[in-house]
Amino acid sequence: MSQGWTILHRRWHCRWGELDLVAYSEAIAAQPCPFQAPLSFVEVKARRSGNWDANGLLAVSSQKQIKLWRTAKAFLAAQPQLSEVPCRFDVALVRCEVVRSSSPVANPHLIDGATLGAIQIGQPIVIAPYRLSIQQYVQNAFNIEA
Repeated sequence: MSQGWTILHRRWHCRWGELDLVAYSEAIAAQPCPFQAPLSFVEVKARRSGNWDANGLLAVSSQKQIKLWRTAKAFLAAQPQLSEVPCRFDVALVRCEVVRSSSPVANPHLIDGATLGAIQIGQPIVIAPYRLSIQQYVQNAFNIEA
């Protein structure tokens, strides 16, 4: 996800499920484009190396997509000011490694409760005891016709 996005909610949940991240881009909203939507529902899949499901991409099955769609509909019903905003479903595939306290980490973003700057694909961030890095970010990962 590019810079300029505001995280509206983390781990928003209802009876249908949970949305990992809900993000909004003022820049995209200000200059509408048919290929971009200013509201993004982001499914985050964290995996260790050597996983069996393509770093989590295969876990976003058609059933999971329907569940996310229902949850997004409930979110939009609860947030009527966003109900007419074009939206999309993105998937962030994250590699997760346990970091031993003596393991050096090359140029990580450290999270200490402060605002985190731009996160780059492949650039690790450390949230003790984990080192996380986005391996792939899939915009418009799926589309469900209403």
